[in-house]
Amino acid sequence: MKKKLVSSIAMVALMSSLSAVADAQNVAVVNGKAVPLSRVEALSQQVARSGRQVTPEIQKQIKDEVIAREVFMQEAQKMGLDATEDFKTQMELARQTILIRELFANYQKTHAVSDEEIKAEYDKFVAANSGKEYRARHILVEKEADAKAIIAQLKKGGKFEEIAKKSSKDPGSGAKGGDLDWAPAGNYVAEFSTALTALAKGKTTETPVKSQFGYHIIRLDDVRDAQLPKLDDVKPQVAQQLQQQKLAKYQEELRNKAKVE
Repeated sequence: MKKKLVSSIAMVALMSSLSAVADAQNVAVVNGKAVPLSRVEALSQQVARSGRQVTPEIQKQIKDEVIAREVFMQEAQKMGLDATEDFKTQMELARQTILIRELFANYQKTHAVSDEEIKAEYDKFVAANSGKEYRARHILVEKEADAKAIIAQLKKGGKFEEIAKKSSKDPGSGAKGGDLDWAPAGNYVAEFSTALTALAKGKTTETPVKSQFGYHIIRLDDVRDAQLPKLDDVKPQVAQQLQQQKLAKYQEELRNKAKVE
């Protein structure tokens, strides 16, 4: 009798212990149905990935949201809304979205960009952008006659900056006295670039430069060696760009090898 009593007490203790463990794994019980804590953890991870800090207050809001969702979901199921064709179609689309997202996330995890790849891409950038940078100003007008008149005005002592503000049709630089800031010659259309690189520092074009935009009067203020960012400064951006390129190539490869009839 004593052994049976001890055994019974032990069983009650074990069941209580298991119940406590189960309670710890659930955030709540709604209408008799347990709501797993994993839902709170999953939603918290989503919030954290968005850049928001999961404070105790936010954590409580997430818990309340998870419980509310269970309440609303139970009501929808009670009404049979989960059995409609529209619901099933939306669920399939959601399943596809999540599965595809996991596919791409797994690919990026298993095909991370290496430091060697980043360095190689940076070296290509340096090779393509090294050389000279030019600090120039220009005045853009529609007619050649207007450009010639401005050149004559400049030769008589007219202020380039003031004329640019008044007459230039380039909305970006006109308000800044024609200032185009520092840029390599390759940033401009061919006609502009050719005229710019032929100028000596401090000189202005003596004849209008025609391009697809109109007629330019160009002044070269200064020249310097190209100021390129250091690898460490742009490494995250280069890595992201390469990762996107890899992912795009992977997607294209999957499409190309798929048999679509």
